[in-house]
Formats: sequence, structure tokens, C-alpha cells
Amino acid sequence: MSDADVREAVTRVHHEEWARVVAALTRRFGDLDIAEEAAAEAFATAVERWPAEGVPPNPGAWLTTTAGRKAIDRIRRENKRDDKHKEARLVYGDDDPPEPAGAIDDDRLRLVFTCCHPALAMEARVALTLRMVGGLTVPEIARAFLVREAAMGQRITRAKAKIKAARIPYRVPAADDLPARVSGVLAVLFLVFNEGYLATGPDTDPVRHDLTAEAIRLTRLIRALLPQDGEVAGLLALMLLIEARRTARVSAGGELVALDEQDRGAWDTALIAEGHRLVRERLAAGVAPGRYQILAAINAVHTSVRDMRDTDWSQILALYDQLVRLDPSPIIALNRAIAVAELDGPEVALAAVDRLEDTLAGYHAYHATRADLLRRLGQGKRARAAYDKAIELAGNTAETAYLIRRRDQLR
Repeated sequence: MSDADVREAVTRVHHEEWARVVAALTRRFGDLDIAEEAAAEAFATAVERWPAEGVPPNPGAWLTTTAGRKAIDRIRRENKRDDKHKEARLVYGDDDPPEPAGAIDDDRLRLVFTCCHPALAMEARVALTLRMVGGLTVPEIARAFLVREAAMGQRITRAKAKIKAARIPYRVPAADDLPARVSGVLAVLFLVFNEGYLATGPDTDPVRHDLTAEAIRLTRLIRALLPQDGEVAGLLALMLLIEARRTARVSAGGELVALDEQDRGAWDTALIAEGHRLVRERLAAGVAPGRYQILAAINAVHTSVRDMRDTDWSQILALYDQLVRLDPSPIIALNRAIAVAELDGPEVALAAVDRLEDTLAGYHAYHATRADLLRRLGQGKRARAAYDKAIELAGNTAETAYLIRRRDQLR
């Protein structure tokens, strides 16, 4: 096996197995630092040994076993266990009865709830989950948050230290605690999904199906825990309706395909049907919708027609107006402006977008949206400058290729 083949295999297995390995180690050793570092060492060992030995039949089990040994070695070196009996339990197993797993026995779900404990600030919860569950690197997370790499590294380190100091348990909360905890978990899972939907790393696949699939899987588990929660259903519907378009979003040449250019015949009709069913279910409930339910309804409108020209933009704008009242964030305002452009024209939309400059100047989608509106207004020079800025800030290879093509078409 060549070095390139090994690197490709390790990358694939990292995407598929990182969360499982870290979750298993966290359950066993009760320490996120040990779990993360031992998992990283196991993957490094795989890079060294797999070229000669070949990829094992069960890579996840191999990595978990290797990481477990690395963790024990670290504990011994650092004298974390001064009791020989405790050390023996680490090596040969623990005969004590396990802590109750909760309503659903899933290591990764327990890891999500640990990372999303309310004792942590929301930004720390998101960053820690992206690192521990999503397997993203600190630079990738820093780019997603538009902050410096060193600052993000410190944020993650402090979050892990707080979990350890506060003895935050590794479990799914009891039924009475779930409603208060779930909103933070949903926010994190949505960001994990978004990172998979439009990956920010320059050396990674433009779409990371492992992250979108894991976010959907974990959201399904939370829905099983809270079947009457409208926002859980809304987030699941939203993810399904976006995931349904995945195979049509990147061309064979590796370029992002915009919604108006996608082959809608390639969309996953089963996922769309399930997403629409969830949206209808929430509408029938007669309860005021939350943020995720409105976003799901917007995507239901987009996926309900087979031709972009038949899109009901007035309904989409009405839904964005409703969403702005719940979440008056500049990114929501930016997305609303796209609907305004379809109804009132690009000039009106551009005026709305330009008002967001102070808050979104470092956000590539702001400049990409401006570029498209300026292009539609025939302002080629200004459009090219906006495309250049969007290209400079974009972290996704497929999106960068798309923006370069659109910019070059102006020449």
C-alpha cells in the first residue's frame, strides 16, 4: 500500500471513527484530555504502521484498542494513578457496575451532552463538540468562528478543564433535565451539520458527509428522547431537506453548484418526503414555531418545486420576516435580502445588504451576495472586487471554485 493510499485510508477512517474512539475513551477514563490525545496518538500510529501492515479489517476497533493502550501509558507516566489496584482496573477492566446510561445508550450522544453542559458558555460548547465529536482541527474551528487559532485553542482547553474541575458527568441527562439542556445541544448539532454541509478546511472534502450524517443520527436520537419537542423536529426536518440536495451540490469537477443550477432530479426524494412530513406535522400542531421550524419551512418551500422559476418567493420572504422577529441576526438579514432580490429587485436587496457591512465584513457570504447583486445590476468592476474579497475569505474549495468562475465570467 502506497503512502498516498494510507493517508487516504486514515483520512476516511478519521472521519468515520474519530467520535466513536473519543467517546469510548471518555467513558473508560473519564477525561477528555486523555481521550483526545490518546485518539490522536492512535491515528499517528496508524500512519506509521498501516503502510507495512495494511489497513486492519476493523479499523475502529484497532484504533480504540491502540488508543486505550496509549492512554494507560500516559496515565502511568504522569503518575495519575498511585494505586496499583486502580491501574489494574484500567488494564484489565472495571468490575464496578456501570453508571446508568440513560434513556438511550449511545456513547457519542453522552459525549455531546457532556460537551454541551450549561456550565460552559455556548461558544465553548460548540467549539468543544466540533473538536471532540466532529473531529475538526483547531484551525478549522477557528475559521468557522472567524477567530484566531490561538484564541480558539485556549477556548477549547478551558472548556475541557472546566468539565474536569466541575466533575460534569458523562451521561444523557435525566428526563426532567432534558428540556433545559436540549436547546444548546441543538445549536451545536446544527453547527456540526453546517461544517459538514460546507466544510471550511482547505485540505478536506468540500462536503463532509460523515459530519452531516452524524448530526442527523444524533438529532434522531434526541427526537426519540423528546418526540413532542417542536424544535427537535424542526431541526431534523431542516437537516433532512438540506442533506437531500447533497449529491447535486458539487459538480464532477469539484465546483459548488448553486441552488438555481442544481439537477433537482438528483435530489433524494425520500429525505425530502420525510422532511416535508415533519414540517406539516409541526404546522398541524398549531404552536408558534421556533427558529429551526421556520428554517425547515423555508427549505420545504425550496424543495417543493421541480423548477427554480416556480419558487414561491413571497412565502419565503414572509417566513424570513417571521424568523427575523425571533432571531434578528445579521446572517438571517443577509439571507432575507436574497429573497428580497427575487421580489423587489437587486437594487433594493443591495441597499439592505450594504447596511450589514459593519457586522459581516469578515464573512465570505456577505461579499459573495454583494457580488451577485452587483453583477445583476451590471456593475462589473464593483462585482469583481466583491468576488475577490469573497474568494479571499472563503474556506471551502468547491465554493472558491464557484466564485472564481463567476468572477471570471465578468471579464
